[in-house]
Amino acid sequence: MRGAIANSTNLQGAKIALLCGSEIITYLRDNKPEIPNPGQWDLPGGVREPDETSQTCALRETQEEFGLEIDPDHLIYETSYWAPAAGGLARREVAFFVADIDDETVQHIVFGDEGQYWRMMPIPQFLAHPHAVPELQDCVAAYLKHKNTPVGVT
Repeated sequence: MRGAIANSTNLQGAKIALLCGSEIITYLRDNKPEIPNPGQWDLPGGVREPDETSQTCALRETQEEFGLEIDPDHLIYETSYWAPAAGGLARREVAFFVADIDDETVQHIVFGDEGQYWRMMPIPQFLAHPHAVPELQDCVAAYLKHKNTPVGVT
């Protein structure tokens, strides 16, 4: 996917929903008060490095956090959303991507050193979880709505 959001070097960061059938890769954020969304269920991603595109950021963060090399051709959706910055005083625009992965990819996960632990979570459970990052719940829900919209309907 090489849309305007994927190519952007202006967004603050990127997140990616890695979907495997009816489940999504999630991780429980560290419980540190100085980070956004401490102790909440999150998706891979992070802050964009200088001159890095949003797509490159999402793929790099996925490799760093989960040890997975995701082929850019597996990205099937892109949008952006507004998220709280550290300290919650400001908001920042962040890219959001969706990629389909398979069971073999999940078997190759090597969890990095950010977060407490990871798990495959049923998508409906992530969407309803009281301790998931709300903006990411909204993004995943919007993707599912988009995915199920018949062609020609807006």
